[in-house]
Amino acid sequence: MLDRNREALVASVRGLSEVDARRRLVASLTTPISLIKHAAAAERIWFQRFWAGLDESACDGYSRRDEGTFAVGDNESLADVIAEFEQAGRHSRTIASRFDLDDTRDDPREGTVSMRWTLLAMIEEFARHAGHGDILREQIDQPIHRLPNP
Repeated sequence: MLDRNREALVASVRGLSEVDARRRLVASLTTPISLIKHAAAAERIWFQRFWAGLDESACDGYSRRDEGTFAVGDNESLADVIAEFEQAGRHSRTIASRFDLDDTRDDPREGTVSMRWTLLAMIEEFARHAGHGDILREQIDQPIHRLPNP
């Protein structure tokens, strides 16, 4: 299910131009490309840093922007961000395979969490963001026309 949600998130941005990938259609920094960037950060934070215990500098693609932002650099293309997310996902699968579902670790914000909890949290996170991506894509592909009042 996690892989399906990863794929759905990427599918929501495939084929977009660089301009459309960065279009801000909501008040927040949420754009199609930023959803992918944020998801890559979530992969690194939970699997590489939390479960594998890697130092931030040892994580692939890590930047201080990982901490809860949706910021994408001007020099980052959509293809680059998708590749970053897919690479992070591959690393996450490798790391997760080293643990049993009931293995636990302590997180200062969440308390004691298991690998099962982490996988479920990522399923939830990526499903939510894939839905956001679908809505943004719909707005880009079919600009909203005023619907008649009933």
